[in-house]
Amino acid sequence: MATRPAGSHVSAWRPAVAGVAEVFHAHFVDHAYPRHIHQVWTLLIVDDGAVRFDLDRHRHGALRTSVTLLPPYVPHDGSSATPDGFRKRVLYLDTSALDAELVGRAVDEPDLADPQLRDRIHHLHQALAAPGDEFEAESRLALILDGLRRRLRQRPPVSGRPVGRGLAIRLRELLDARTVEGVTLGEAAELLHAHPTHLVRTFTHVLGVPPHSYLTGRRVELARRLLLAGQRPAEAAVAAGFFDQAHLTRHFRRYLGVSPARFPAGR
Repeated sequence: MATRPAGSHVSAWRPAVAGVAEVFHAHFVDHAYPRHIHQVWTLLIVDDGAVRFDLDRHRHGALRTSVTLLPPYVPHDGSSATPDGFRKRVLYLDTSALDAELVGRAVDEPDLADPQLRDRIHHLHQALAAPGDEFEAESRLALILDGLRRRLRQRPPVSGRPVGRGLAIRLRELLDARTVEGVTLGEAAELLHAHPTHLVRTFTHVLGVPPHSYLTGRRVELARRLLLAGQRPAEAAVAAGFFDQAHLTRHFRRYLGVSPARFPAGR
């Protein structure tokens, strides 16, 4: 793994295993994730230290003894709960890996105290790090996903949706479709037949982040995928909708604790 100042380490890669969008290993001492949204499931284990995070405005913690599952399209942040930082291993899983109906149940209880599941995830990371072990990784992933489905389905379904959810989802879909070229607030309001202020307030209430933060996060995620595919930072910046590499670097470092030039590290 490549190293960064202040004792931080980051390694990321895209494995040739269906369902896994990215593998991300990191050791952070003082990096704090801002509130953001992923379009994928985030399956996290902590190897050292502990992480505190807010998920959908509720405080949680990720410990060495547990498994943390964060659903797509739900805002969360993250920071170290100890002075020495934390070391984590993350699998970003395609939305197709788990049913959308399980999102609400994961929001209610993202922490899974399941030693066997954690051990299986640990061994999956080992398989993903070894080129040529893709079949083993696929087999291990299948067992893990089955275990997650069974755990989540044991929980009661979530009832009730925030008022204005339909409008917020339509704006989210518009931002997803216009991630690179962008859209003005006035144009979005006209397209969605809503007052600009109401649009911003509704989106923020439903999704937990304002529209501009969501769009920036989407662009960071796109740049991240382009970097993993081998593009240079300057190319990825423009392709993801940023003004230039410096613009990308400012936001990328804030979201991921590492510059685009050092990501992916160690692969």
